[in-house]
Amino acid sequence: METATAQQLNHGIEQFNEGEFYACHDTLEALWMEANEPDRTFFQGLLQVAVGLYHLSNHNWQGAVTLLGNGINRLRPYTPEYATVDVVHLLDWSTALLQQLQQAGPEAIADHPLAGLGPDARANSAGPNAAGAKQYSVCYCTPQ
Repeated sequence: METATAQQLNHGIEQFNEGEFYACHDTLEALWMEANEPDRTFFQGLLQVAVGLYHLSNHNWQGAVTLLGNGINRLRPYTPEYATVDVVHLLDWSTALLQQLQQAGPEAIADHPLAGLGPDARANSAGPNAAGAKQYSVCYCTPQ
């Protein structure tokens, strides 16, 4: 992977891990549009998981379930690790989240712990994040 692409991916990973899913989508979409295979499908899978989490934060159950499922399916061939991302861990976490959402159904989305907690809400939250822990350290990505 070229240095500029790796730097942009690292930026997207940081945005993802900070819960900045809309910004992460923009960053990863720019990579995806310019990439060739196999990177292209990998970037698309990551951005779909990020957009799924964006939909979850906005209480959009259908969008969250659809995009998480699509992203999971695109990322499966990239296990165990690809471009600094622990894909196995990301898939385990994303799949568990998808199953929780499917079991709870659309009427329960507002009750999900990640729903409605974008970066702005998280900064004002008195929840587990209050002591400085990241709410969205879910990507299990390590910027290089």
